[in-house]
Amino acid sequence: MAKSKAPSILDIVNKTGKGNLQPIYYFFGEDYYLLQTALSAIETAAAPLISTDFDRETFYGDEKNLSDVLDFASAFPFGSEKKLLIFKQFEKVRDKKPLKEYANSPIDFTVLVIIHNGSISNLDSEPYKTLRKHNFIFEAKELKGKTLINWLINHIEKKEKSISEETARLLVDISGESRVILESQLEKIITFMNEEKEITLNHVHNLSTKLKQQTIFDLQNAIGIKNKDRAINIAFNLLENSAEPVFVVAMLTRYFTGVARVSELTKMNMPAQQAARIVGTHPFYYKDYQQARKLYSDTDLANVFSALLKADLSIKTTSADGKNIITILLSEILS
Repeated sequence: MAKSKAPSILDIVNKTGKGNLQPIYYFFGEDYYLLQTALSAIETAAAPLISTDFDRETFYGDEKNLSDVLDFASAFPFGSEKKLLIFKQFEKVRDKKPLKEYANSPIDFTVLVIIHNGSISNLDSEPYKTLRKHNFIFEAKELKGKTLINWLINHIEKKEKSISEETARLLVDISGESRVILESQLEKIITFMNEEKEITLNHVHNLSTKLKQQTIFDLQNAIGIKNKDRAINIAFNLLENSAEPVFVVAMLTRYFTGVARVSELTKMNMPAQQAARIVGTHPFYYKDYQQARKLYSDTDLANVFSALLKADLSIKTTSADGKNIITILLSEILS
């Protein structure tokens, strides 16, 4: 039997406006950018219907009980036409079952937006089955590969700038696949390039130097040569400059997946340019993957992937500090 799927979050973003707000939006998925874009669309649409801040509340899954939030949703607004309740980190809520009953009979004066970071393994379980039945649940799927590159090129064109596919790919390799980070890096590049129209390789390379900020590539490079002190310093720099711990873990998982494939590609005498595409990096950086593979044995890689899985679970299921999680992760990788 095929697994059930949720509609794309893009289906709702373009349709949302004053007068056609749903009572429940359950947004889940790996694409943080899309989750935030969808939330912003709901907030914008609801703003004209809310006349006091008392009718707009934000809750967090590691702090608030679901039943308490649903009780709050059932209380009348203080004077607004609608109430907007935003429930973030819903993946950390232990008992999600009360949402099934609420979804079957939601309160019409309340707009409840639920943000679930990460995937859902079984959409046929409750409360997801009921949410799907009423068209309240939407998935934010990450853009990958060529699709992400095309999005980046089009996004830059909307800013009246241009970029080659090769340079766009390099920017993704350096910044990672998070569109939040990519958009932030683009704004910085455009600020530095002044009246120039084309974003070049030099603009991308010079960005980190001018800002004295490291990139996920710098972190990968430090880990690749097993420089623990430098890796921790770079990781902290990334976190202090808005990189999310989940992004760091995802990108390191991607990096080590690529490193693990190097031996196989070497045995096949694969040309560097083609091998780089397979492992998911720019040809300019493939030599660093080759060097890392020499330093990480098969046993090392098995331990690395175990540490990455543990860190990912910790981020998504506990309220532990992000810096602590990443520090422990790097210590385990580089031990």
